[in-house]
Amino acid sequence: MIKFQKAEILREVRDYFLIILGLACYSLGWAAFLLPYQITTGGVTGISAIIYYASGIPIQFSYFIINAFLLTFAIKLLGPKFSIKTTFAIFTLTFFLWLFQQIVGKIQVLGPGQEFMACIIGASLCGAGLGIVFVNNGSTGGTDIIAAIVNKYRDVTFGRMILYCDIVIISSCYFVFHDWKRVVFGFTTLVVISYVLDLIVNSARQSVQFFIFSKQYEEIAERITKETHRGVTVLDGQGWYSKNSVKVLVVLAKKSQSIEIFRLVKDIDPNAFVSQSSVIGVYGEGFDTIKVK
Repeated sequence: MIKFQKAEILREVRDYFLIILGLACYSLGWAAFLLPYQITTGGVTGISAIIYYASGIPIQFSYFIINAFLLTFAIKLLGPKFSIKTTFAIFTLTFFLWLFQQIVGKIQVLGPGQEFMACIIGASLCGAGLGIVFVNNGSTGGTDIIAAIVNKYRDVTFGRMILYCDIVIISSCYFVFHDWKRVVFGFTTLVVISYVLDLIVNSARQSVQFFIFSKQYEEIAERITKETHRGVTVLDGQGWYSKNSVKVLVVLAKKSQSIEIFRLVKDIDPNAFVSQSSVIGVYGEGFDTIKVK
């Protein structure tokens, strides 16, 4: 019981550390590349950026106020654990947006006339930051809350849902700049953010399937269960050529655990026959939750 509690605490600490890292990456993308070049995108941060371009009100103030309102809906629908991490992320991101603006100021890091490169680099940083936050069960608030709610009940990716929510926000920047080029940059930024976000979230959820043939199957199964905390299914098989009975271990695990399982099998039985294949989706306890209407 004590070990379980320690593991839970360490997991939570790791989550918060990586959420902070993701938020720092996201804030840097905005402060260093998007804001100085007057590029906007979707989400509450995009709304706050439009307000900033139109009135000069610092982006962190409007971001915090809008999210404080939206967060009231997330508490009931997503539960206290999500809301606690979201609240933490909102306060942290508000601080980072202020901090990086103080450091960078209005300096155009890439020089004048480099809006497109700023758009790509800033969007990549924002997408990577959002991906890290989502993978570790966090949120930056705003339309991310809406995307998280939909993702909870339906199999719709975060990037796609955010893309749908943010089209109107980006289009509205035309009324501030009266320049369609800014709208195009905004959509380019959104597409890059969505792509990088999905890339990170989906890569973190990649799973693999093992078929392990070994006479020492009991020891291998025992160690996989204890050391990787993954279930093992034992199937009865028969070699068609030899006509000998054989036990087959079936293991589903995260892709990041592949090396650990290979090393474990090799230590026990170097002559074991192992087949590994990638699986598109694994649903159930320890993996993704089935979300159908």
